[in-house]
Amino acid sequence: MKHSFFEHDKALLTVMVQADNPDRIKELVDKSVPEGAEAFGMQFEQMKSEYKTKDVYKNLFAYTKDKPVYVTNYRNALNEEKTDDMLAAELIELAECGADLCDVMGDYFDRQPDEVAVDKTAIEKQKELIMAIHGRRAKVLMSSHVFKYTPAERVLEIALEHQKRGADICKIVTGADTMEQQLENLKIINMLKENLKIPFLFLCGGECNILRRIGGELGCCMYLCVYEYDKLATAQQPLLKEVKIIRDTINL
Repeated sequence: MKHSFFEHDKALLTVMVQADNPDRIKELVDKSVPEGAEAFGMQFEQMKSEYKTKDVYKNLFAYTKDKPVYVTNYRNALNEEKTDDMLAAELIELAECGADLCDVMGDYFDRQPDEVAVDKTAIEKQKELIMAIHGRRAKVLMSSHVFKYTPAERVLEIALEHQKRGADICKIVTGADTMEQQLENLKIINMLKENLKIPFLFLCGGECNILRRIGGELGCCMYLCVYEYDKLATAQQPLLKEVKIIRDTINL
């Protein structure tokens, strides 16, 4: 039986495995498990189209054994010919094949600079998509990648929208280029803890990205990390071996 992304004493060590083929994903899984990986994030927008089949999906989800899987299907160069409706349909298919947690972009059906849909029709479509994923027995993480410093009031506004639309986990990625902004982001985590009823993942990029290394000790529900840095890995995500040491020793 697979473990869950919910109800853990410590923030989960979730290893993001980005690859254009299933064999590379399996290789990264094999390398990560002995190093302490507790969950995996498979980013299917990176996978070549010939591998995007139900059989491949089911095989990959089974390959992680008891480790739960978080999936994304973001807009990118490989998906540029696809509409958001097509991406959403693929996300539902991933849920049907056994994904445990599906990432619904906060601006699906209504593209916005801060990835938060404002069009009422689009918001209703998002709610329907979330219900469809829930109907496949998967949970939903809603994400908004702002990628710039964002005041606390706006972060909370986005988070409450994710919650209101039916997400099970809220994910927001902002930025911090100064120590002052970084300290403000640390305070924002406490604000989210006090005001949200669902788990959250609050990250930031830029020069100051300490949240990616200690956020789980402050209230974030998981760490997003990588086993190693290759051409597809997200450089801002810390190495599994490093963040595991931080998580396991910071409260000793």
